[in-house]
Amino acid sequence: MSDLTGEIIDDRYQLKRVVASGGMATIYYALDLRLDRPVAVKIMHPHLANDEDFVARFIREAKAAAALAHPNIVAIQDQGWNEGGVPAVFIVMEYIEGFTLRDVIVDQGALGVTESLRYFAPIISAMAAAHKNGILHRDIKPENVLISKDGRVKIADFGLAKGAEIGSTLTVESSVILGSVSYLSPEQVQRGVSDMRSDVYALGIVLFEMLTGKKPFDGESPIQIAYMHVNENIPAPSTLNPSVPPELDEITLKATANNADKRYKDAGAMQEQILALLSKLDPKRRQMSLELDIPIPKARTEKKKRSKLEILKSVTTQIDLKRGNVMRENTNSARKKSATNQVQRKRKVSSRVKRNRAIALFIVFVIVAGSWYTISGPGNKIVVPSLAGITQKQASETVAKLGLTTDVTQKVFSEDVPMGKVITSDPAGGGRIAIAGTVHLIISKGKERIQVPDLAGLTIEDATAAIQKANLKVGRVTEKFSALYEAGLLIDGSPASGSDVRKESTVDFVISKGTEQIDLTNYQGKTSDEALNELTSSGLVVSSKYEYSETVPIGTVISQTPSDVSTVGMGEKILLTISKGPSKIFVPNVYSLSKMAAAKILEDLGFNVNFKYIGKKKSVTNISPKSGTAVAPGSTVTITLG
Repeated sequence: MSDLTGEIIDDRYQLKRVVASGGMATIYYALDLRLDRPVAVKIMHPHLANDEDFVARFIREAKAAAALAHPNIVAIQDQGWNEGGVPAVFIVMEYIEGFTLRDVIVDQGALGVTESLRYFAPIISAMAAAHKNGILHRDIKPENVLISKDGRVKIADFGLAKGAEIGSTLTVESSVILGSVSYLSPEQVQRGVSDMRSDVYALGIVLFEMLTGKKPFDGESPIQIAYMHVNENIPAPSTLNPSVPPELDEITLKATANNADKRYKDAGAMQEQILALLSKLDPKRRQMSLELDIPIPKARTEKKKRSKLEILKSVTTQIDLKRGNVMRENTNSARKKSATNQVQRKRKVSSRVKRNRAIALFIVFVIVAGSWYTISGPGNKIVVPSLAGITQKQASETVAKLGLTTDVTQKVFSEDVPMGKVITSDPAGGGRIAIAGTVHLIISKGKERIQVPDLAGLTIEDATAAIQKANLKVGRVTEKFSALYEAGLLIDGSPASGSDVRKESTVDFVISKGTEQIDLTNYQGKTSDEALNELTSSGLVVSSKYEYSETVPIGTVISQTPSDVSTVGMGEKILLTISKGPSKIFVPNVYSLSKMAAAKILEDLGFNVNFKYIGKKKSVTNISPKSGTAVAPGSTVTITLG
């Protein structure tokens, strides 16, 4: 991408210098001219701006981060398209001056337990907030963790984010390709599906890397590393750093379990364990969640609204309660005395009888509890395995081994899950179901695609109606010269007619400006080469015809058609009439000249020359036709040499 330093985007953001550049976009340090503050402007590379998948992902990053208000997430301030200058799709973010967690790990190696948790606490806090809002990051790695000069830790780049509020448009294939392979969970590698537990896996890898200074797996190729994530277990951090306590080993290994059902259900559950460990390692340190750090003040106005009548009722109620307690105490005292007298009159029960009664009561309790557990309690339930991402047949075979059956309750379009595979189940993976129960499946119908209708030759009104009928939206409208379509009619759309696009996608219109008009010069009296070259380079179609002329030199334009107009449409035809010279040529006098000299003069005039020889053959002694005779160009002249 060309450097846009110095450009003003959206009439507001002046790009000062390039901060970073990647495969998808370039980030500039910029100045917000309206609020006079530094910002970071992320601009998509031009060659990707025409790809709707990349643009959708780019916009989704802005929506994902903008939906989260958290001190440890880079704030999104604006997003749009620069239409007033250099074409650009951009996102405006708060500018973080500092470095990344990757820089810290490269410089220091293993960070130690205390230092690792100091960095990890705000990271897990930010991701817990994201998961609480139903948003996945899907690209957690040290490069996306920024650390400002004042020590504030912030997560950036929600470019692979996914959630109900922002839509779900990234394909399975692209999510595997775009995600960093060292932090991909096994289910992302195998089935291309991800949920909050996939983010937890990446968080566990980041924690492992901070504690040890190394990634858990290293290979010669990304495919080799992905294979190790699927088929090998992450080692305990203490095997590389003996100072890591067992509790931190346990947290890391649970977060990076190969089986997603054995991981923390989300970042919030992992955060609870991290905070508990921090409290244990440093009891004096204030361990609170983000919600407790920023308490919401309770409304005190309700207390002030209590009327005197309510207070009086409260006091009266307390007095009545006290009176009732006194009366009950007197009654209970009388009953206790009566019961004591009755007990004294009964025969005393032996200790052996008491023991037998206790044993019998315990046996009854065990029988009742066991019956409840096996008949209606957890013992009567079967844990449903995770079925997401596999085919309907595979799901049926998997649950059949547990004595369960499946049925399909719904088929829906999905951008993430391929056609024919399970999106989710009810109960979901990890849920329980009765013996011989039925697991309900929701199956993917694949990606929903709509074909762009044929727009060529339609008016803007008719084309708009066709686009809206196809559940698409009209995008930008541009104009272009066209020799095929009249001004005001559509030449085509972008994407082109017949292209498959997502529902609600935008289609740009290309409107005809009619045939482009070109200034026409009259080339009469000029050479044919000059006329042909200039007319052809102007976009006109030139044809020629040749005629004899007694007045116009050979190779010169006699006339052109049309000749009475000043402009013509591009692609129109121009006819040139070119002189072949005079229709008759006079035979020159070449007597007494040598053979070579005479032949050259005659050939230059366009004659064909024949030779006759007599005597010494040194010079021309005769010419036929005679010199001065008018003949047609190209005639044959015979010269006699003697």
